[in-house]
Amino acid sequence: MGVIVHKETEKKSDLNDRIAADLRTRAKMEEMDDPDYVEDADYVKDLKKTGKFTWIWFVLVGLALISLILIVTI
Repeated sequence: MGVIVHKETEKKSDLNDRIAADLRTRAKMEEMDDPDYVEDADYVKDLKKTGKFTWIWFVLVGLALISLILIVTI
């Protein structure tokens, strides 16, 4: 025996109203440069941007992929 449940899609609960209002206010806040606040974190303060030797990592990853392909195919 089963029960038929009717869901009213037009009826919004108080929680849905609050969530929708919060999302609207966040969408209007365009002046935020860093919404995650990661730049303000303590562990990010001493980090540097990628240096001039980034190309070495690309070469190493490329060599690893080529080695993997050669091992699989041979």
